[in-house]
Amino acid sequence: MSLRTIPILLALTGAPLIATVIAPQQVQADDIVPASTVRALNLARNTAVKENGGLSVYRPEPCMFSTSTGGGNCLIRNTINGFTYQFLGGQPGWPEDGSQPTTETEIQIAPDGRSVNQIIYNGPPR
Repeated sequence: MSLRTIPILLALTGAPLIATVIAPQQVQADDIVPASTVRALNLARNTAVKENGGLSVYRPEPCMFSTSTGGGNCLIRNTINGFTYQFLGGQPGWPEDGSQPTTETEIQIAPDGRSVNQIIYNGPPR
């Protein structure tokens, strides 16, 4: 149902029309994560998943799925050299069931978010 339909339905039912304007949620310029940041996060996460055996055996830390924050705490550096992420991973469900992570990954993605600059570390948690 669209907002245009509501006054018509109210008029047909005899209900009083209340003049209320429903404004869409305001989005601040500060709230918008640049596309390059989202691409970098997705590439870093997907690279770690491939490097660690696929989604059937490995899941990265939840912050690596947080596109609305650009990776949150997992993004440790954003410089002219690119985006550097550091995050833990482990068996599927590890954060939810309280299991310990088995892997730590540190990876740098190009500034445009389209290529992996370097896998700095991928091994047991340091």
